[in-house]
Amino acid sequence: MNKVYINNIQKFMPNEPVSNNEMEEYLGFIGGKKSKAKSIVLRSNGIKRRFYVLEKNTLKPLFTNAQITANAVKKLENDNFKLEKLEALSCGTTSPDQLMPGHTLMVQGELGINKIETISASGICLSGINALKYIYYGIKAGELNNGVSTGSETSSMVLNSRNFKEESDYRELENNPGIEFEKDFLRWMLSDGAGAMLLENKPNKDKLSLEIKWIDILSYAGEMPICMYSGCEVDENNTTTSWRAFEQQEVMNKSLLSIRQNVKLLNENIIEYTVTKPIKEILEKRDIKEEEITYFVPHYSSTFFRQKVYEGMKEGGLEIPFEKWFTNLTEFGNTGSASIYIMLEELFNTNRLKKGDKLLCYIPESGRFSTAFMFLEVV
Repeated sequence: MNKVYINNIQKFMPNEPVSNNEMEEYLGFIGGKKSKAKSIVLRSNGIKRRFYVLEKNTLKPLFTNAQITANAVKKLENDNFKLEKLEALSCGTTSPDQLMPGHTLMVQGELGINKIETISASGICLSGINALKYIYYGIKAGELNNGVSTGSETSSMVLNSRNFKEESDYRELENNPGIEFEKDFLRWMLSDGAGAMLLENKPNKDKLSLEIKWIDILSYAGEMPICMYSGCEVDENNTTTSWRAFEQQEVMNKSLLSIRQNVKLLNENIIEYTVTKPIKEILEKRDIKEEEITYFVPHYSSTFFRQKVYEGMKEGGLEIPFEKWFTNLTEFGNTGSASIYIMLEELFNTNRLKKGDKLLCYIPESGRFSTAFMFLEVV
């Protein structure tokens, strides 16, 4: 089996950074009123700025998801790698621009390259790491010499107040201020951005590379109900009904295409099912010791979960002190499937790493409680 190396990581953040005070100038006001949940959520998540593809005040998109993804991929080109040599492209996202065709094909179209293998990874936060693992497997098995994987999000397109207009008109705002908390909650949590990685079967000759030692992905969807969703209605028995089963006006009135989070289910289960249970299982399979880990790179949606992730890891048998943690959540926001790319891009390109460093990455998904851990070594 071949070794697999991450030889370049790049990101593309659309437009200028958006401060907490400006958010509704980009996302709009639900029912013409300021959100009551915004200050509570922002105080909890600790995010200071984020990026949106939307234009301030007009709420018009200035980029598509395919465009920001292609822009990140283009930045991978250098003296050692040209896109014309690319063998496979694997893109993950929660928020593709269209239902069909696949997201990766649209990115390929933006890049203007041909005769490559493609695959689109769907899902939520794990779609980016699933895209990465496909390229990893291809190179490891000897089917590919190189490949590019991406994670990208344009969540602001879904969080745009225009998507809630029918609902806010349909309900009495005095009884329900425009939108339920479980939907409004995510408007202040999610951000836009794209990241891309170049994977090859040989390391860089003139600079450091990240060797992928392993990627473990575990899902608990067989025992846990849906928690974060879009495009369906979930009743009190956790039975889902697709948006396709409703009349068009019902879809708008119920804002079924918005993103919704069962916050109670999230808070009660996210640590157990994405940290404690999986790390226990992984420790039985992998020989990991705290003292060999140089950086722990966790993707969590909010600083609210920072201490909880620490405690969950400790309970699972791997206690990693905070001085080894690396995150840039507060500066770039929660970019979902792109988050692990954007964190690793900063580590990789700011001369923080040295040969022999080892990185343990953690990527959870609350859609139906799944998780990923990835182990990298600097070579």
